[in-house]
Amino acid sequence: MDLTHAEWKKSNRSGGNGNCVEVALNLPDVVAVRDTKDRDGAVLAFRSKEWQAFIAGVKSNEFDPE
Repeated sequence: MDLTHAEWKKSNRSGGNGNCVEVALNLPDVVAVRDTKDRDGAVLAFRSKEWQAFIAGVKSNEFDPE
């Protein structure tokens, strides 16, 4: 996957401890995610619809421990 033009963004709510991820939303039909501490490391890639489903699950507390 060509990430040359990826525009990486970190959440405004990220703390100063470095435990953050960055997300690139400007790529065609893919959302890329990487670890802020290892910007040259592995990148996870999700189709846009998969990312939208994940975000909906987060907002609905689907992943919260019971």
